[in-house]
Amino acid sequence: MGQWLSWVKSNEKELLSLLTNLAKKSVETSEAVVVLFDDLNNAEQSQKIHRLETEADVLTRDIFSELNRTFITPLDREDMQRIASKIDDVIDFMDGIAARVYSYKITSPPPYCKEMAIELVKATKEVEYMVSKLQRIKDPKDMIQHCRNTSDIEHTVDDLYRESIKELFESDDPIKIIKLKDIYETMETASDRCVDVADVVEDIVLKYT
Repeated sequence: MGQWLSWVKSNEKELLSLLTNLAKKSVETSEAVVVLFDDLNNAEQSQKIHRLETEADVLTRDIFSELNRTFITPLDREDMQRIASKIDDVIDFMDGIAARVYSYKITSPPPYCKEMAIELVKATKEVEYMVSKLQRIKDPKDMIQHCRNTSDIEHTVDDLYRESIKELFESDDPIKIIKLKDIYETMETASDRCVDVADVVEDIVLKYT
């Protein structure tokens, strides 16, 4: 019995460690997006972002595999699956930003993109913080506050998105409008997915404390 309990606890730590590593990967990717907008002619940065996305896919598969073979999980199985899926979505959309910049041959930073990218770094850092605290939720109010912080960041990104679209449609270049609107929308969606993670975390906090 003692060995079995030890195995269960070991698996709990492994699952939460994998989730935390995935959240860290989202921070690393968001920071790489900021660097990308500092120098759009650096093709290696887009490749780095895609490599990070591939590494995140491996972590996500590992999480689902571990969940499928673990009888007792530290949190509800569905909640952990949702967190992993949403963080993976965040990273996918950030990879999508880099892919669009490359495909559309954007050579100069579009207005508001750098600002939105900086906000994405803030949002992913909130996600990393919340996920890292799931193993032992000592302060529920603190966790809820970080959920609120993520929502506030998303509102800032929404404001930047609206301003970017407003300014964009003052252009008379339809191709430019199509390209940049797609990039802006992808950045805004990445921010939305961070809030999705925060929503799951808030549900967990309310459920377990």
